Amino acid sequence: MTVKLMTELDLRGKRVLIREDLNVPVKDGRVTSDARLLAALPTIRRALDGGARLLVMSHLGRPKAGASDEENAPFSLAPVAERLSELLGRPVPLVRDWLDGVEIAPGEMALAENVRFIKGEKQDDETLARRMAALCDVYVMDAFATAPRAEASTHGV
Repeated sequence: MTVKLMTELDLRGKRVLIREDLNVPVKDGRVTSDARLLAALPTIRRALDGGARLLVMSHLGRPKAGASDEENAPFSLAPVAERLSELLGRPVPLVRDWLDGVEIAPGEMALAENVRFIKGEKQDDETLARRMAALCDVYVMDAFATAPRAEASTHGV
């Protein structure tokens, strides 16, 4: 496998999937420290400015894969999407059902709901990783704190 820098790629119109570490503290539905979001902004902006059709995925906390929406509500990335929207000055929609694909216009983005809601993520399920990989032309691993973990979104893709 050849590893390239984003700066070496023409991202115009390409489906770009970025794995970020947006695991930030949330209290009462609000992000209380956006340090990891700020760290992710240069990569996100580079993709958006390059005309990518950007889908960002991350985890938040330790939810139960396959649990009900009610059980996993405290681990939703909704507050993260809201704060990213504020930081970027543009809407960042949160997409709950994203594994079968998401329509995103060039130069726009969406945030995939918590990858750890999906059965197989923590087990580095190969079939799940293939489904994730099928969503993109370019995969960017920008979640260095999670890189040592063998999970579908960090290792398998």
